Amino acid sequence: MPLIDYRVEDAVGVITLNRPEKHNAQNEPMLEELDAAWRAAATADAVKVIVVRANGDNFSAGHDLKSTTSGYEPSEVKSQLENAYGWETEYYLGFSRRWRDVPKPSIASVKGACIAGALNVIWPCDLIVAADNTFFSDPVAKYGIGGVEYHAHTWELGARRAKEMLFTARSVSAEEAFAAGMVNRVVPVDELDARTMDLAREIAQMDAWALRQGKRAVNQTLDIMGQQAALQSAFDMHWLGHANSMLTTGYPLLTADPLPAEAKKDRT
Repeated sequence: MPLIDYRVEDAVGVITLNRPEKHNAQNEPMLEELDAAWRAAATADAVKVIVVRANGDNFSAGHDLKSTTSGYEPSEVKSQLENAYGWETEYYLGFSRRWRDVPKPSIASVKGACIAGALNVIWPCDLIVAADNTFFSDPVAKYGIGGVEYHAHTWELGARRAKEMLFTARSVSAEEAFAAGMVNRVVPVDELDARTMDLAREIAQMDAWALRQGKRAVNQTLDIMGQQAALQSAFDMHWLGHANSMLTTGYPLLTADPLPAEAKKDRT
């Protein structure tokens, strides 16, 4: 069964996370399929708008930590640090930056849990439609890390809300995210797919070149304000957290259990 489903409907490329039995936790094969689907939608003449959604009750529980942190041995800290930094540069920060810069408008359609690495998937999108049962969380301070790899918290929520989210590891509701300007629309969960597709079809009626210009103008404004430089700097700070953990425990997180009790509560 594919980990990502991709179809084209009414000039909309619909990318669906398809690992519901694992709450759409992202392992390496899933991320590769997700990036391939983005590339397919980006290059297809029939696609004018891209929608990213998920099967199951939750959008995504974030990274599949059991797969991405397996195989670490304290005796090999230096080489593993170098290799893992390169891997995350491509699979986490790199993929997210690439999706953000796809010239076609994109919409994240989110429900249920949207935790940690899931933010790497939705924040590169141009618009976010959230079901009323959605909650957003970045609890990685519990692991000794200062935030996920695509560190757009400040841009999405504002400085003080971003700090509270990171300092407390608490969840942000769909309504709170809407009030902060991170979410465009909050809709009933049973209307999420229909309302998202209605918005996508509305946008698809616009001239493709005008859409491309509008997106580039906004993204370039963010870049002039320093967003890309800030993301890279924060990613390197993220890796100081991994390095500190590996020097302390020989493991990339402060706990050797990739799913401690606190995180398991967030992933239900």
